[in-house]
This record gives sequence, structure tokens and C-alpha cells, in this order.
Amino acid sequence: MPLSKSHYSVLVIGGGPAGMAAAKTAAKYGVDVALVDEQFQPGGQIYRNVDRSPLPDIDLPGKEYTFGKTEVLSFRQADIDYQPGASVWYLDRDRCVGVLIDGVNHRLSADKIIIAVGAQERPMPIPGWQLPGVMSAGAGQILLKSAALVPGADVVLAGSGPLLLLLAWQYIRAGVSISAILDTTTKINRIKALAHLPRALGAVDYLWKGLGLIRTIRRARIPLFSNVSQLVAEGEPKLQSISFRSGGRDHKIKTSLLLLHQGVIPSLHMAQAAGCGIGWNESQQCWIPEVDSWGQSSLPGILITGDGAGISGARAASLSGQLSGLQVAYELKQIDCKQRDRLAVTLRNAWNRHRSIRPFLDAWYRAPDSYLNPPDETMVCRCEEVFASEIRDIAKIGCIGPNQAKAFTRCGMGPCQGRLCGNTVEQIMAKSRGESVAQTGRYRARPPLKPITLGQIAGSMDPGESNQ
Repeated sequence: MPLSKSHYSVLVIGGGPAGMAAAKTAAKYGVDVALVDEQFQPGGQIYRNVDRSPLPDIDLPGKEYTFGKTEVLSFRQADIDYQPGASVWYLDRDRCVGVLIDGVNHRLSADKIIIAVGAQERPMPIPGWQLPGVMSAGAGQILLKSAALVPGADVVLAGSGPLLLLLAWQYIRAGVSISAILDTTTKINRIKALAHLPRALGAVDYLWKGLGLIRTIRRARIPLFSNVSQLVAEGEPKLQSISFRSGGRDHKIKTSLLLLHQGVIPSLHMAQAAGCGIGWNESQQCWIPEVDSWGQSSLPGILITGDGAGISGARAASLSGQLSGLQVAYELKQIDCKQRDRLAVTLRNAWNRHRSIRPFLDAWYRAPDSYLNPPDETMVCRCEEVFASEIRDIAKIGCIGPNQAKAFTRCGMGPCQGRLCGNTVEQIMAKSRGESVAQTGRYRARPPLKPITLGQIAGSMDPGESNQ
């Protein structure tokens, strides 16, 4: 059922694996729970539209996708107030929430907030990536799952990370002709990753799955270029070709569609705006929230769970959501400490097993510096059309960090609020100043987290009210 009141014991933000699991677990122990999600169907990106799929064969995206159908169906049956199509634009440390539903601003509050907004793709800025015809691999997968749309001929996939291989595998099963796969993973990454292989064997099923994807790609005889560098998208007024270097040679491929991917990073804007502590994680090359083993952030009553608290994958995200659900049930006195800890043992063991693959994957797919620090002619901020050369120039004249860069260039002040350029600006400034990203710092995030008009703010309502 939709939201019926303005205050809940627990409000979960995000309807992916972690959010659904947290909400279901808390509700199971008698907690008054609501879940708001920007999407119109539960499941997040990984299980998008799984129970109402437009695909002629629901098994096409793979077993991990169909696994989510049970998760979504059990969520729909739980005693939870569920509001899809709800865009959270405001969250503060006092757990006050502003959410847009059908264009109307609603005020909510809760004793406990669980942020479960998941991850976003790490930007992969290359010269020409702003051209029509260049998209992210995640966008390609969204079109597949939400509308059963796949590319025609001549698509090229470039970058690194498990999602790139998975999308190639899904496209092959869908009959898509892939012109080439350009793997930007460096040889040194593979060597360093071997040190983490013994631990990764604790999640050997992930390794077998990855090898299965690679076997399918090789059997399809798709041209596969390794250690790709100097990738450039070319064309006017839209993408017509790409050039790159691989195997000691320069290459050029004609294409009208390039899908880029360079891993995923936590979506942090909401946690940052609320004032939660954030720290730099060198192994994942990104900022992550400071949370304890239950997902509790630095702010009382605000928990962060799933990939939004550090990239671990869908199964681990679901388990972390359950742990956060147990924690809020305990804090709200629905279960005692002994019951919480007893119930958490199996969950935590499974969570640790699924996460045992992460050090190996983080090392293997570590983003190369040449893509984190793109060449001068690369448009870094697509909203304000700011190039990498401009960021380097302001660093040379004394700009001390990303937030001051806004005053110099307006970089990060467009509609995406730095979500697409922040990671790159931080990397460029750190390199230019000869310091670490942790020293350089990050963009500050403030409400509104999503576009909202003054009229919508002025006309805010509590759920259950109606405009007169």
C-alpha cells in the first residue's frame, strides 16, 4: 500500500536488494515500516522489472536476475507501506525527509532511516564521450530489462568490470552482433590480483560464473582487444568511429554505438547531504560512508546498507540489508540483543562469504590512472561543458580542491550535481597538486538532491492530505 501517514518507525529509501531486505526484516519483527523508491517497480538495477518483465524470455539476463523474482514477490506481500515513483530531494540529520510524489512535495519523518540507494557507474570520461551514440553499459542494461530493447549491429563495449562481461553475455543470448570488446584492464592488475585469489576461492561460484561469461564471449568469436589505452570516440555530429591502442598497435573501428563501463561506486549524495561521515577507500578508488557492521552511520538513527555503503554485489547487499533490519528492530525494542546476535550469525557468515571475492575483483578491475585522469581534450563536466585542461589550469594557479573549482569553472554545478564529474575532478586535482584524493577532498552535497520547484516546496503536504 502507498504511504498513509507522515511519520514511521522506520523509513527505507531505495527498493533494491538491500532496501527490500531491510524493510522485510524490520516488518517481520513488528516494526512500522515504509519504503520509498524512485523507480516504479521494486528490485533496483539488478532485478529491474523482474516480476513484470517485457522480455520474451525472462531467463535471458541470467540466473541472478531470475533469483530476484522471489525477492520482489516476497517484498510485495510484506506488511510495508511501499511508495514507488518517489524522488527523495531532502534528508537531514534529524531524519526529516522531503519526497516528490506525482509532482507533489511530501514531508516525512522517521525514528530510523535506512539509506539503501545502491551504486552508480563510475564515470569513464574519454575524448568524445559526450557524442550521441556513446552511453554507459548500465544504460544499455536498463533498456534491455525495462523495454526489451537491444542494439542493432556494430555496437562496441569498452572498459572493464564484471558488468561489461555480463552485458556482452546477455547481448549474445539476445542475438546482438557485437563488433568488438575493448578491455582496458592492465596486465599489472592481473598480477596484483593473484595475491587475493586464495581468499576469493571462498566464493568460487563467482569465479566459475566469470569464466563462463568469458567462454561464451570467446565462442561467439567477438574480437577482443586487451590492455586498451588512448581510447577516443570520434564523429560529427554523432559517434562514427573509435580509435584506441592495443597490442602495441593503433586501431580504428567504425561504430554508431559505444557502451562504456569502468566499475561502480557507492551513490553518496544523500548520505553526504544528511551529514554522515565519509572516508576514502583506496582499494575501491572511491569515497564510502563510515558505517559499523550493522550499517549504522556516524549520525544516530541513520543507517546505510547495501552497495551504497561499499561495493559488494547484490547477494551481499541483501544480507547487509537484513542485518540493518535486525539492528533497527533491536533499537526499537522489538527483539533483544541476544536474539539479534543469534539471528545475525548465519547472515553474517553468508555476507562474509559473498564479500570474499571483492579484494580479488577490486584489484583485477582497478581503474587505470589514464582513465581516471583523462587527457586535456576530454570534457569532464558535461552539464557545464568543462574540459580536463581547465581543471588542470585552475589547479596550477592555486585552486585548492573540487569545491573551490565550482567558483572557477561551475564544474559540478549542473543538473547532475557532480555525480558524473566529481570522481574525475577529484582525481585530476589530486594528480595536479601532487597529493592523494583523500587530501584533495570531494564535492559537498546539499539539498535539493533532485530538481524541485519553489512552488513544490511551498506547497508541501503530509501524506493523506489533498490539495484544496
